[in-house]
Amino acid sequence: MKLLIAIVQDEDASRLVSALMSEGYGVTKLATTGGFLRAGNTTLLIGVDDCKLDGAMSVIERVCKSRKQIATQPAQMSPGMANFTPFPVEVVVGGATVFQLNVEQFKKF
Repeated sequence: MKLLIAIVQDEDASRLVSALMSEGYGVTKLATTGGFLRAGNTTLLIGVDDCKLDGAMSVIERVCKSRKQIATQPAQMSPGMANFTPFPVEVVVGGATVFQLNVEQFKKF
């Protein structure tokens, strides 16, 4: 058995949970924050049998696609500058970061 820890952007989380559950995977959803933009993301805990691992990974890959987004980054401030103007920066967001762990024992009460 494996435990997948999938960190996905909030925008993809609901679609991913729905897709995984419709294919019979159990999912626990945790609200988390982090990353470059300090934006909300979602961490999913997914327990899968070894024989269903490829299927779960395929669902994650299909739903969580990377995309480009414009973010505002503040300009570098110099000593004596009273004002600064933020400028737009194109960043890649979305996709998924997935950790795969071996599960030695699993019990459900």
